[in-house]
Amino acid sequence: MEGNKNLRLEVTDYGSSTSSNNPNVLASPGRVVNFTPLALRAPTHTSLDIEDLFVGPRDMNHHSKWPFFLRIHGSVLPKMILPLAFVAGWATLFTCINKFVYELVFDSVLLTITGFVVSLALSFRSTTAYERYSEGRKYWAQLIVTSRNLARIIWIHTKERHASGEEQGKADLLGKLTALNLVNAFAVALKHRLRFEPSTDYPDLQPLIGNLHTLAGEADQAKLQPKKVGSWKAAGEYLGVTFAHSNPRKLIKRSRDNLGNLPLEVLNYLGAYLDEVCASGQLSLPIHQANAMNSIVQLADILTGTERVLNTPVPIAYSISISQITWVYILTLPFQIYSKLGWVTIFGVVLAAYIILGLAAIGYEIENPFGVDVNDLPLDAYCRELASDIDILTSMPAPTTENFVTTAQNKVLFPLSMSDYELWNDRSVAEIRSALRAKATTAATSVDFERAKAQSESTQESMDTRAAAGAEKETKSKDIMAAEAV
Repeated sequence: MEGNKNLRLEVTDYGSSTSSNNPNVLASPGRVVNFTPLALRAPTHTSLDIEDLFVGPRDMNHHSKWPFFLRIHGSVLPKMILPLAFVAGWATLFTCINKFVYELVFDSVLLTITGFVVSLALSFRSTTAYERYSEGRKYWAQLIVTSRNLARIIWIHTKERHASGEEQGKADLLGKLTALNLVNAFAVALKHRLRFEPSTDYPDLQPLIGNLHTLAGEADQAKLQPKKVGSWKAAGEYLGVTFAHSNPRKLIKRSRDNLGNLPLEVLNYLGAYLDEVCASGQLSLPIHQANAMNSIVQLADILTGTERVLNTPVPIAYSISISQITWVYILTLPFQIYSKLGWVTIFGVVLAAYIILGLAAIGYEIENPFGVDVNDLPLDAYCRELASDIDILTSMPAPTTENFVTTAQNKVLFPLSMSDYELWNDRSVAEIRSALRAKATTAATSVDFERAKAQSESTQESMDTRAAAGAEKETKSKDIMAAEAV
């Protein structure tokens, strides 16, 4: 127990100080002085720069107080600026021709017929696009679950052979950490693969796989780095100009080397580690061995599933037809509504174009949920979440029942009794079962009251803490203002 306490201090002090006089804390070679926990490495910005309106994925931790109909970040409005400007110009030109030159109008019955066709096309487009988006999210949720389970099996159920010697136990511990890095590396490598980023020289990936021999690692990394995008090209991409968008696979096509399949290669190394710990008896129970190997199979299935979502878009014939239908409807709309609206035709056509093109643009944007558009899945956040979970898992050694069952803080019959484990351990089994019966029956009302009271006190304590923090902050602010006035 004392050793575990010392280890807890060591882990706590590791990231919060650069030196320590505590004899239980060992100096770490290669220690990063300004290290902060992984969950704190991506702070949430309270304001957005102009370029942030076009770049994604959206920060899910950012909270906006603006109502939804006034928000720009996350909407497709930036990509609709040029199409709406073109439609406004076309509607203005048509209205002026009809007003001053010659009147060109159609029967409005076409509005009903073509409108029905457009609604069907947009419904199909939105449904298929969101289905792919939802499927991509399900695969990443499955990846997080599988990775957590595999990490727990490696850290908790894989034994460290300290009884065979200190060096052997240390080697087993470092081997487990290496395997957990591979679990994290699989998620990061999959993220880059789905974004057509074939290099291994990314800051979030290279430290995790630098010790592996992979085909992508043997390739010329200089040819796998994207070129700097000019300001005009970047502006065109932000505004949705199709001619400004490059082939997302151009880095892969540019390389003459076989880049392999990095996530699959990571699984090969992870499988080799599991084979070794099973053969050495570190992972001895058959159920744990089966679960670990099944996790590898599930990760391979996730890799295949995400590649299927990425490489099987809506058939191009549908995309072309839907685009043509929507634009034909918008461009012929002034012919059908001018006779009734006059100059208001300009506003009516722009409004209709905003609705129709907006729905179509959303479908095109979320069709590939793994990219870097504003509404794409936040894969970077998912990878950080997994890495943070693994850090939390490894922050303490594998617990034993002695660590949490026989402690004085274990209120085994709460809220019926606040007595600890040791007191109830001195009683007979009959007395314990009698107390359990009382907890479920005769004391039901009081037990519910105690639970509600504990929850209320916890909530009130949290509110008091926030209020005290706010008052302290306000006091400091007043002191600063007073000092500045002096």
